[in-house]
Amino acid sequence: MSTPDTPGATQADPGSAPPARTPAQEAVTVHVPVLIVGNGPAGLTASLALSRYGIRHLLVGKYETSANTPRAHLLNQRTGEIWRDLGVEDAVLAAATPSPFLANHVFMSTFAGPEVSRLDAYGNGPDRIGDYRAASPSQMCNLPQHLLEPILVREAERAHVGELRFGQEFVRMSQDADGVTAVIADRRTGQEYEVRCDYLIGADGANSRVMEQAGLTVEGQTGLAKVASIWFEADLSRYCADRPAILYMGAVPGNPPEDGRVFVSIKPWTEWVYLRFFGPDEEFDPSDHEEVLGHIRESIGDPAVEVKIKHVSPWQVNAVVAPRYASGRVFCVGDAVHQMPPTNGLGLNSAVADAYNLCWKLRLVLEGTAGPELLDTYQSERLPVGGQIVDRAVRSMLDFLGIPAALGFEAGQSAAEQSALLRGLADDTPAAAERRAALAAATDRINYQVNAHGVEIGYRYRSGARVDDGTPEPVQERDPELYYQATTWPGARLPHAWLEDGRRRLSTLDVVGRGRFVLLTGRGGEAWHEAAREASRLTGVTVTVRTIGAAEGLRDPYGAWERQREVAADGCVLVRPDGHVAWRAQTSEASAELSKVLTGLLGAPPERARG
Repeated sequence: MSTPDTPGATQADPGSAPPARTPAQEAVTVHVPVLIVGNGPAGLTASLALSRYGIRHLLVGKYETSANTPRAHLLNQRTGEIWRDLGVEDAVLAAATPSPFLANHVFMSTFAGPEVSRLDAYGNGPDRIGDYRAASPSQMCNLPQHLLEPILVREAERAHVGELRFGQEFVRMSQDADGVTAVIADRRTGQEYEVRCDYLIGADGANSRVMEQAGLTVEGQTGLAKVASIWFEADLSRYCADRPAILYMGAVPGNPPEDGRVFVSIKPWTEWVYLRFFGPDEEFDPSDHEEVLGHIRESIGDPAVEVKIKHVSPWQVNAVVAPRYASGRVFCVGDAVHQMPPTNGLGLNSAVADAYNLCWKLRLVLEGTAGPELLDTYQSERLPVGGQIVDRAVRSMLDFLGIPAALGFEAGQSAAEQSALLRGLADDTPAAAERRAALAAATDRINYQVNAHGVEIGYRYRSGARVDDGTPEPVQERDPELYYQATTWPGARLPHAWLEDGRRRLSTLDVVGRGRFVLLTGRGGEAWHEAAREASRLTGVTVTVRTIGAAEGLRDPYGAWERQREVAADGCVLVRPDGHVAWRAQTSEASAELSKVLTGLLGAPPERARG
C-alpha cells in the first residue's frame, strides 16, 4: 500500500533535495529535445533514463524541493530492475528498509489489543520466497518518497546531461508539426519564459495541467473514499519487532465495519503514516492536532506511548484511467494518466515503468533511427497495464471488508458487542469455528494485495513494439495475479537467470538494457552475429549479440537460462532496451529475418542506413 499526499507549504524534511538551479532572470526561450513537467518519481526516472541515453532535456518542478512527506513508499521488484539498469538500485537499497521488515501483514484491534489475523507478505512467506527470489535479481523494499526522490535528483544531476529546475510552474503550451512550445513561470519572481522542445513528458500527477492543455482526460470513479495521511513519530517497537510488517490494520471495537485504521511503517518502528478514513459526510479539520492525536492514541491502544505529529494531509481515493496517454508530441505518465487506491502499492511503481517504457523510444526517434510511429507503442503497451492495476487496486480495497465481516462486525454494534465477538473467536463452538474459517478465507484473500507477484512483474505487452513469432501466448499455469510465469514470448519481460562472466555473477537482466537492443543466442548461433551487423547497418541501431552456454560466451552454471529460453540453443531472443522481449526465433535458420524484424519495430524504412 502506498500513501499519496499533496505537497504543501510545510518546511521541507532534512532528507529533501536542495533546490535545483533556476532560470536566468532575463526572458529567454530555452531549446531542448525533451521537456519534463513534474519532479516526482515518474519525472525523475524519465530524467535519469534520458541522461543515461545522452538525451538533453529540461525538468521543471512546481515546488522548491523534492517531496517533503513520505507519500508512496513500497518499491516492487520491477522498479528495482529498472533502477538497476539506470544505475541507482544500490543507492536506493542502501537507504531503504529491506524486505524482511515487510514480512507480515497484520490485522489487529489495536496495537496493544488482540491480534485478529496475520499473513506472510511481499514474497517473505515460506511458500512464496522461492518465487520472488527466482524471478528477479532485485528485492522488494520500502523507501518513502521524501527519502527516495533526493537520490534520483542527485543521480540525474551527476549525469550532467539534463537540467533540473525546481520552483518552476508549467502554465500552458501549444503544439505544431515540429514541436511544443511551453510557458513556464518562475514562482519566486513571477517571470514567465518559453521552452521550445521536440517532445513534452507530462509527469505532473493527478489533476495534471499538461493533460488538460493537451486535451486529455481520465475516466472512472473519483472520491471513492476520503482519507487523511498523518505522518507521526512514536516508538511502537514493543508491538512490532516480533511481527515486522509494513502495514498494521486496526479495527477498534465500537466502530462501523468500514472504519479503516491503517498504520504504515516509514522507519521501523518509530516513524509512521496513519491513514484515517472518513464517512462521506464526516468533517475533518487537519489543523486540529489534538483531535488527530486522540484518534491515533485510540488506535494504538496504549496511552503511555508518546506521539508527535509531523504532517497532516487530506486527500481522496480515485480509480481512474486515461483513455489516451498521448496527444501529438505530448506524452503523459504516472498519476496523470492512472490513479488508484493505495492498496498493492502500484502507483509509484507503474509511474516508473511508464517513464522507462517511453524514454528509450524517445531516444531512437530523436536520433533519427526510428520513425515517430514507435512512440505510438507507448500508449498501446502501457494503457492496458494502467487499466489492470487500477482494477486490481480497487478489488484489493474491497477485499479488506471481508475481515470485519468474518468477525461478525456489523453497523450499529457497541464496543462491548464487538469486543465480545473478538474474545469469542477462540471458543470451542460451531459458531466460532465457522467465524474462524471465514476469517482464514478473508485473510487469504489479502494475498491479492501483498503477494500479487504476477501483477507486479508479470505483465506482457500484447501489442506495440513487438513482432509475433507465430506461437500462442503461454497459458498461465497458476493464478496470473498471484504468480509470475517466466516466458520469452514476445512482449514479456525477459526472464531472470543467474549467469557467470568469468568469476562475475550477473543476471540475464544485467546482460541487456543500457539503452541497447541485445540479441541472446547460444551454442551454434554464429549466424546471428552477421545478421546483427547487417540489421545495424540498415537501421543505424546497434544490436549487441551475447552468447550464453557456448565455450566463448557467458556460462549458464545452473542451466536456468536453458530451461527458460523456450528456443533452441542456436535460436535467438531479441530484447528491447527496457528488458522486454521484442522477438524470438527458434533456430538460426531465421537469422535472415532479423533486419526485417528490427526495421518493423523501429518504424524506419530499410533504406535508412547510417554512414
